[in-house]
Amino acid sequence: MRSRHRIWAYGDHVNTDVIFPGKFTYSVQHDPAALASHALEDLDPTFASSVRLGDVIVAGRNWGNGSSREQAVTCLLACGLRAIIAESFARIYYRNAINNGLLALTCPGVSVLAQTGLELALDLEAGELEIGGQTLQFAPLPPSVRHIVAAGGLISYLQAGAGKQEGGG
Repeated sequence: MRSRHRIWAYGDHVNTDVIFPGKFTYSVQHDPAALASHALEDLDPTFASSVRLGDVIVAGRNWGNGSSREQAVTCLLACGLRAIIAESFARIYYRNAINNGLLALTCPGVSVLAQTGLELALDLEAGELEIGGQTLQFAPLPPSVRHIVAAGGLISYLQAGAGKQEGGG
């Protein structure tokens, strides 16, 4: 099933300090509205005030490099972001995204097609997305990752009884 999302397009090597400024790490860590208000403020001052529920970020290579700051994921969740689709992710950012329930997809060639404001059609089951009439393939997420994201993150997934959702054990 395809879902449609508005794109925010960014380039290569966007680091965690750009996604969420380190100077706010300890002062707003438990306030979702404050987290959201600082999302990407140094890269795109319009993002936090203009992002809409269900929007996606499409990025280049190495999204989320830098520190393992969890707020670089939770600020985007607090904004209502649906997913980040990138050419590649820093490993720790990818893991933080999944652990917190933010869909993170790797799709080669996606950043070339993406422009802020365009619409993207996403089919998670088929492992494909469409931008501007062009379709790209990506590796579908393993069932365990899909379950974690659907549950809202790893803690919620485990609290709900992970084994029950995947057929035991």
